[in-house]
Amino acid sequence: MKKIGLFIVLGCAAGVLFAFCSHHPADQVIYVAMDGDDQNEGTLEHPFQTIAKAGSEAEAGTTVYIREGTYEEPLIVQRSGTKHKPVTFQAYEEEEVILDGENLDSADGDQALVVLEDKNYINIEGLTIKNVTTDLMDETVMGIFISGSSSHITVKDNTVKGIKTWHEEGNGHGIAVYGTGPMKDINIVHNIVEDLKLGTSESIVLNGDIDGFTVEENMVRYSDNIGIDLIGYEGVADNPAADYVRNGNVQNNTVHHISSFSNPAYGGEYSAAAIYVDGGKDILIGKNELYENDIGIEATSEHAGKYAEDIQITDNLISHNYYTGISIGGYDEDRGGTRDTLISENTLYQNDTKELDGGQLLLQYNVHDNEIKDNKFTASASRIFIANFFQENRDNLLTENIYYKEQGEEGIWIWKDEEYTSFSAFIDASGSDETSQYIYADEEE
Repeated sequence: MKKIGLFIVLGCAAGVLFAFCSHHPADQVIYVAMDGDDQNEGTLEHPFQTIAKAGSEAEAGTTVYIREGTYEEPLIVQRSGTKHKPVTFQAYEEEEVILDGENLDSADGDQALVVLEDKNYINIEGLTIKNVTTDLMDETVMGIFISGSSSHITVKDNTVKGIKTWHEEGNGHGIAVYGTGPMKDINIVHNIVEDLKLGTSESIVLNGDIDGFTVEENMVRYSDNIGIDLIGYEGVADNPAADYVRNGNVQNNTVHHISSFSNPAYGGEYSAAAIYVDGGKDILIGKNELYENDIGIEATSEHAGKYAEDIQITDNLISHNYYTGISIGGYDEDRGGTRDTLISENTLYQNDTKELDGGQLLLQYNVHDNEIKDNKFTASASRIFIANFFQENRDNLLTENIYYKEQGEEGIWIWKDEEYTSFSAFIDASGSDETSQYIYADEEE
């Protein structure tokens, strides 16, 4: 056996079996360390000093391991990987690697610490990305910015924090994915995104021509605008017919303390959703825990004639949100709406804590052909279970929902701008089926 192994090694070196050997090159590993030198070889013993140097050397099949320390430079991905040979940038053995943007120069345009444009098969893992700030109205600051036609991207186990615009008309994002061209297989998994000042923008956003994505197991918290946003019809994509986010999952995320109340762009309104579908399609929102936000989940479109459609909002725990638990439909007649959406098996518990008449479930303008099924509702002090102040509500099916009574307090249902304190009257008005119940918790079978 030793002689055979030796023959193969010598054969490769001598050109024999060259075709076989050339199809299986070893993947490259590059190391970066604070005490390295860009004149080094980039090995563990002799690492590079800068991420920029590593990025210039990284090609398909390269893993760049970054050693612990604070790097005051951006990570700009320069080359794509392939299906079997991705390019990966990650912290070495869970060491604390910080990309700090505190000393980046401000300028009009986009400013981000991690940048991927028109790149494929890229992994960003285990980094802390922080302190990208601006005082400028026309500078959008971001932790991670993925744009163009980038696909097969995984952003995993990172912490993004301290991304802040101080201008009252400014914009910022924690993680932003903008599909100007076709994108697919975008995965944002198990990140922490926190302590952001966002202006009119979002903590995690997917916008434009994105077909296939996962946003899963993230913690999003303590920010002054939307937590997770899936957007369409804003003119981001080069192809207007494909300018919307679709075919994805938003699951097992925890989102809390997301509120626009202190955001100067919103004038004291409680309008920020933990999870927002603004013109998306074929999206599953499931098994998320959402609490102490302005809105738990919102699904609609802000653009007239457009919809959030074929959305499944299932098995979420939504509690103690300030305005409402779940909201569907546009906020006025000039907006779009929500259709062909399933709201099922959610627990909505004591939302509308600011008593803003949003109740547990808010139906707004242009809401039709949706199914609201097998949810459990517990009212807050406002006593409102369902709030529907618009007449444009048609062909919505309510079945098998449970509304929990509390001693000495009658529930309120508002349907097509009529208030009902009688459950039977609400059933008649809304066309709910007779399997829906208004009961005390201990009466549940």
